Amino acid sequence: MQTYSYEKIQNDKRLLELLSQTVPNIGAACTEIINLEAILNLPKGTEHFLADIHGEYEAFQHILKNASGNIKRKVTEIFGTTMRESEIRQLCSLIYYPEQKLQYIKTSENNLNDFYSITLHQLVSVCQSVSSKYTRSKVRKALPREFAYIIEELLHESPQDYNKQAYFNRIIETIVSTGRADEFICAICNLIQRLSIDQLHILGDIFDRGPGAHIIMDTLCSYHNFDIQWGNHDALWMGAAAGNDCCIANVLRLSLRYGNLATLEDGYGINLVPLATFAMETYADDPCHFFGPQLEKDDTRHSMKTRRLIAQMHKAISIIQFKLEAAMIDSRPEWKMQDRKLLEYIDFDRKMFVHDGKEYAMRDCNLPTVNPQKPYELTPEEQDLVNKLHHSFSVSDKLNKHVQCLFSHGSMYGIFNSNLLFHASVPLNADGSLKEVNINGEKVKGRELLDRIGIVMRSAFNNDTEENERKFAIDYFWYLWCGVDSPLFDKSKMTTFERYFLEDKTTHAEEKGFYYKLRDNEKICDMILDAFDVKGLHRHIINGHVPVRVGHGETPIKANGKLMVIDGGFAKAYHNTTGIAGYTLVFHSRGFQLVQHEPFTSAEEAIRNGTDIVSTTQIVELSSQRMMVRDTDKGTELQSQIDELKELLYAYRHGLIKESTKNKYHD
Repeated sequence: MQTYSYEKIQNDKRLLELLSQTVPNIGAACTEIINLEAILNLPKGTEHFLADIHGEYEAFQHILKNASGNIKRKVTEIFGTTMRESEIRQLCSLIYYPEQKLQYIKTSENNLNDFYSITLHQLVSVCQSVSSKYTRSKVRKALPREFAYIIEELLHESPQDYNKQAYFNRIIETIVSTGRADEFICAICNLIQRLSIDQLHILGDIFDRGPGAHIIMDTLCSYHNFDIQWGNHDALWMGAAAGNDCCIANVLRLSLRYGNLATLEDGYGINLVPLATFAMETYADDPCHFFGPQLEKDDTRHSMKTRRLIAQMHKAISIIQFKLEAAMIDSRPEWKMQDRKLLEYIDFDRKMFVHDGKEYAMRDCNLPTVNPQKPYELTPEEQDLVNKLHHSFSVSDKLNKHVQCLFSHGSMYGIFNSNLLFHASVPLNADGSLKEVNINGEKVKGRELLDRIGIVMRSAFNNDTEENERKFAIDYFWYLWCGVDSPLFDKSKMTTFERYFLEDKTTHAEEKGFYYKLRDNEKICDMILDAFDVKGLHRHIINGHVPVRVGHGETPIKANGKLMVIDGGFAKAYHNTTGIAGYTLVFHSRGFQLVQHEPFTSAEEAIRNGTDIVSTTQIVELSSQRMMVRDTDKGTELQSQIDELKELLYAYRHGLIKESTKNKYHD
């Protein structure tokens, strides 16, 4: 037993007295120390890292359901010698989609009771496997209340135990005979899914491109353990919810560009009728060739009439966006973005764009709401539309709920078990040093920069924030989206206007910041890790944001393993660019594995035929010894609790703090 000085006990007495209220005597302290010491020697839980989901809710939900392929690997390990591949596939499909799969099975299964009995035995074996690295207490907390006692009994008994064989089998038989098999199967399948992922890390960009960002957010808001590092697209939607009209215009433009009206209308109740009415009237005779939605070749959701309307709405909001952004640029001269005011350089008579002594052909010069004398002035109709759209975003309860979830579980960066997580970049100078960035008159860099940005973002939603400070915070969301020194953007400019209107593709270039040019250098990564005070022998930076072009031979593992970029292109719009359909980085007790996903067909196909996302696994970093809880951040926290309990135990035994007869373990 470690000894403590009288002085130390006196210094810590207030803390120990507070602790004694929940651990009232020697017996309780010993029990808690034994429990915590045991937990330290369990294998660490499995962490999953995902980035740039971009609204692809079906693929995202499937990856959560199959734990990036880990559940199938578990099932194969258990039943690989006793079940055929087709049977394994069907069992996995049941685990992923229990309610729907049961309905499908009932249409073809002749002996349902036999199916129930066999399947329940199989599911219990799988659940025993995935729960084996957790304490009974942690598993108990994850159990569905209705079946908690029964599942706990089944998990900790074995049908191979001769003395308990009849007991175990009778539980299964009674579940079937009482007509509760369906409910029980659903409960244990959902438990398997939950226990297969201990912690989920989302490295930004939940929103835009795909059709179901709101569905992803609903899933996350009810998920058991997750964190988010905000991406530029998330910040854009947060800014829209805060009332930033530039962000609102960008959100609408991107949604229309990808034909994604479901998130706006069905997800968040945004009223698009005023925009549609304005666009049809203003661009009635305009083919809007360059504003048609970017859809998949086999898209059947949008009729030609709908596509035409989307193109008109897309063009209308784009012009409004350029005008709103010009006003923002004028109001924030310190952001030095005057070069992004481009409407004034259009020569309407010659259909040319004239800038810096060069002329570029305009591929579309039909801009009826742009007054060449006052190009950035909103027409009365445009201003009225902006007001209506602003109101629609401000009253969306679902959007506000999701933004609050982003704040409660999110930040600009995270540090977990020697891994530094952020979405895009940490601004650097050309020599690799941390770049100082001016935020409302304060120059900050590195970790302090990201912390300061997090404070600014939160202050936009805090009613107690001083008015000017809150106005700056609301405005700053737009800078985070497209500002040169934004850690979420970090490029020379966002060439939205050029991509829409100028034929010359040299004008479309966006030069990346120095972080992207230098991050392959191991020394630079170590410098950043040091700046964020990330400790550990095996420490890493994990990013998303920039799609990894696997089809062009690019690798996600950089800087001699110090940096992992896990944007593999979940969004269907990126599949041709990346050659794959997303990554999951899995960090289990043996080390890191990178799971590379092929495109997902559909949940319906998975239910009917047992198809799964085809995934290949690349070993990134494996250890000869398993990583235990004591080797993690949680372990450090638990060890601190053990040290405090041991000090309390010493104080009890030496009469420095009085014991209580009350025992929380026997109340």
